[in-house]
Amino acid sequence: MSLYLVIKSIHMLTAYLTVTLFALRLLLDAVGRPGWRQGPLRWLPHANDTVLLLAAIGLVVVTGWMPFVHHWLTAKVLLLVGYIVAGVFALKPTVRTPVRVLAAVLALGQVSLILHLAMTKPLLFAA
Repeated sequence: MSLYLVIKSIHMLTAYLTVTLFALRLLLDAVGRPGWRQGPLRWLPHANDTVLLLAAIGLVVVTGWMPFVHHWLTAKVLLLVGYIVAGVFALKPTVRTPVRVLAAVLALGQVSLILHLAMTKPLLFAA
């Protein structure tokens, strides 16, 4: 198996885990189980996201894809920043519930777009 396929597999696995862990934490908060904040679900997503980021950097190095040259990749990076910001608000217990719900919807929408861009790699804003 090529290095590209190994890194891509790691990247895909950790991306799916990121979404799953985020949704699980949202669900636990929604059903009134904030105890996840004291257990492994407090730090496990950060460890997973570190591996995800390293795999993404590895893919960029191996493939030569560059943000600002490959517009779909630029869009993914911008959506990722939006996902992180919305995710912080969605999981922050001090934020009012309507704001948290809106932030969760925005975060899940952005991660859906990220997954779409990853699978299709469309030509965006082609001249």
